Amino acid sequence: MAGVLAVPGTASAITYAPVDQPGPPLSVPRNALDASLQCSGDPTTGPTPVLLVHGTGSNPHDNFSWNWEPALDALETSWCTVALPGNGMDDIQGGAEYVVNAIRTMHTAAGRRISIIGHSQGGMIPRWALRFWPDTRAIVDDQIGLAPSNHGTASAQFTCLPDCAPAIWQQRDDSEFLKALNSYQETFARISYTAIYTHTDPIVTPNFDETGSSSLRTGDGQIENVAIQEVCPLDVSEHLAVGISSNTAYELAVDALTHPGPANPSRLDPTNVCLNPLMPGLPPTFATDSATAAANLLTTILTYPHVPSEPALKCYVTASCAQAVVTKAKCKKKKRKKRGRHADVAKKKPEKCKKRRKKRR
Repeated sequence: MAGVLAVPGTASAITYAPVDQPGPPLSVPRNALDASLQCSGDPTTGPTPVLLVHGTGSNPHDNFSWNWEPALDALETSWCTVALPGNGMDDIQGGAEYVVNAIRTMHTAAGRRISIIGHSQGGMIPRWALRFWPDTRAIVDDQIGLAPSNHGTASAQFTCLPDCAPAIWQQRDDSEFLKALNSYQETFARISYTAIYTHTDPIVTPNFDETGSSSLRTGDGQIENVAIQEVCPLDVSEHLAVGISSNTAYELAVDALTHPGPANPSRLDPTNVCLNPLMPGLPPTFATDSATAAANLLTTILTYPHVPSEPALKCYVTASCAQAVVTKAKCKKKKRKKRGRHADVAKKKPEKCKKRRKKRR
């Protein structure tokens, strides 16, 4: 068979869908997709609009409401947040559909390309959208990951003994999900990728250099992998801080947003950046907000229902099944056309549709 769906724990080979294979229809109800998106500002004016994507076990409020949202407001940048199902603990393939819808919706509202900032899983999941829904590539300018789990984490190998939440299974560094995500190429032309990581990350590991989990290495996109310690050697911000409070991470992300291409560390003045450990605009309640975010994250991770194995890959991930999805969609289109007022124009069904129908009988 052209594509074989791997069962977790087996060595079955997979022929992944080619990178130009049209994406499948979204399976999540449209009202649920739209309800997950909250936006602020006029996306048609000012700097490029930004989509904020939260991390595993978190939510838009804890991850962004008291830091990145006011920071973007101060930069007169419109933004949207997307709430991933199950606080980002459920099957990431389902969460990716929310991101696809968010990208498309924001682009339609803005009438121009958008940029994305995501923390942890939120820095990785947009790449699933870009990989398997190629139409999104032309409408994304910057993809910025804050401690992103682009190649998973070695620590999840122990977390999932004997079981864990679906999204944690998928972020093991040996998961079938990550093999599919990074198949053929990791980046795409005309998109600027900035992966911001920290050497002191205890969650997404290892991250000692550009060969680590967060870094991107292949494809046609413009890539900048940068550790915050390259700018501020004494900055010991860990995984959570990189996404919610680190000034170094903030300055790198804003540099990417405000210049063509990805972030360029040489454009930053370490004297100014490193003297301010906290990103601008944090409220007086910063300590409480940070502690609450950390506590809620830990509670969610500890209490979310576990499953005994990694969720199976969706059929569109494989070359053969992805083609079957497209053929089926074309058949449905022809059927709808025939029911219209010009039914006589489309009496003859495509050969493939005929065969599919005959087989069902």
